[in-house]
Amino acid sequence: MTDKLTPDHRSPFEQAKKQDERGNEYWTARSLQKILEYTEWRNFETAITKAIQACENSGYDPDDHFVGVNKMVTLGSGAKRRVKDYNLSRYACYLIIQNADPDKTMVALGQTYFAVQTRKQELFEQSSEDEKRVMLRSELKKHNSALVAAAQEAGVETSFDFAIFQNHGYQGLYGGLDAKGIHKRKGLKKSQQILDHMGSTELAANLFRATQTEEKLRRDKIKGKAAANRTHFQVGQKVRQTIKDLGGTMPEDLPTEESIKKVEKRLQKQAEQKRLQ
Repeated sequence: MTDKLTPDHRSPFEQAKKQDERGNEYWTARSLQKILEYTEWRNFETAITKAIQACENSGYDPDDHFVGVNKMVTLGSGAKRRVKDYNLSRYACYLIIQNADPDKTMVALGQTYFAVQTRKQELFEQSSEDEKRVMLRSELKKHNSALVAAAQEAGVETSFDFAIFQNHGYQGLYGGLDAKGIHKRKGLKKSQQILDHMGSTELAANLFRATQTEEKLRRDKIKGKAAANRTHFQVGQKVRQTIKDLGGTMPEDLPTEESIKKVEKRLQKQAEQKRLQ
């Protein structure tokens, strides 16, 4: 029997978010233009120009937040044309939305989204390892649901199919080890979930694998189980290569951490103690 898989209910701003090969998040100006319901680029570019000026006035280098790129797009006639675009940091998006048309409903929603996300990033950077693990594990749960939905659209229909699909991602990232192999390498019992015993570095690598695979499945309109499995494996390999290029520790060599459930209980107890003080 085919299992029902969870659809993607993320914010349009979250869906438009991309990550480069080093795991840095960004948005393209063209995608932001569509979300904010600007029909003409020249009108939207006015908001970008104001945002760049605001960035300079705040003492930041605009080149760090507004990266100009040129892209080829296909016109209705089939002809191709080069268009101007920007790769934008979260801060750049926030500044653009602050300078966009306030009468547009999506502009107000965007202001809330980027304000909240910026605060979440600030909190993450100030967090302990325990807190980072809990936050990343929560993010991974959310993005795994989105990955399931994208895999289903590609033709990965049952729980058995998805287990095979998931193993391909693991094999790419973990140098050929599937879920069973990772369990053995990490000294985990059969009943213990791999993700619940990862540190923040390993969780971040798997989060990158999940988000990039979902994006590639949707962007390239991958169809068929074999193609979806191959895509997941290739993305896992890319993430592994990036870790290697940066001189990082391979995920299978990272230590096995205590259960995330114990960490959550400890953090809850600490929070209760703070409230009582």
